[in-house]
Amino acid sequence: MRSKELVICGLNAVRSRFEADSDSVKRLFFNRATAPQVGDLCRWMAQERLVYRCVESSELELISGSIHHGGVVVVVDPPELRTPEMSEVRRWAGRGETLLLLDRISNVHNLGAIIRSAAFFGVTRLILPDHREAALPTEATYRVAEGGLDHVEIFLVDHLASFIRAARSCYFFVGAATRGGDPRMASGGALPRALVLGNEEDGLSQEVASACNALVTIPGSPHVESLNVSAAAAVLLWELTRH
Repeated sequence: MRSKELVICGLNAVRSRFEADSDSVKRLFFNRATAPQVGDLCRWMAQERLVYRCVESSELELISGSIHHGGVVVVVDPPELRTPEMSEVRRWAGRGETLLLLDRISNVHNLGAIIRSAAFFGVTRLILPDHREAALPTEATYRVAEGGLDHVEIFLVDHLASFIRAARSCYFFVGAATRGGDPRMASGGALPRALVLGNEEDGLSQEVASACNALVTIPGSPHVESLNVSAAAAVLLWELTRH
């Protein structure tokens, strides 16, 4: 699944893309206020004979499709989302890498915030379902992730529950439940752990929850039902990776 171009906005996200994958960069645009901060990027663009221009903020809005462009926009080739081979999954497990899986997270801003937290905690493999309700990375996701998408590799699977069942021989899957889960993060024993987060409104589907090895629920006050999924992701990723 691949679109023709992707627009990344904001200085942190733009610089992250240059550092992580400069070969994907195609064009750079910025306004006068941001120009002093992107001189090195302009020199690189000139050296590579690529298009870069100082434009009015109104034009940045048109290029980015958003008023939240942060004064600088880079147009890049988007990443290709592919299905992981089970041999890859076994290699990740052999290295003790933590996995993150999202069951139909539908809001692109939540997706970006979760990816930012994943990158912060060093979780670099994210599995998404190829489902009509599941958000895929957009320009807004890149902006909210603040460069996190350049450090987290995203994979797409046809059916999340089937992937979990197939990978249970090498990973211990912990599903995040709004209620009914253990308040303590279950240990995977000899297996590395994978965290599964559910849809903002419905949580984990019954099939995905049943496929997990254990469920965890963040305890809190009775004043609100639950945390926003991106806040829950940060709490649980910290708990999952702190040892």
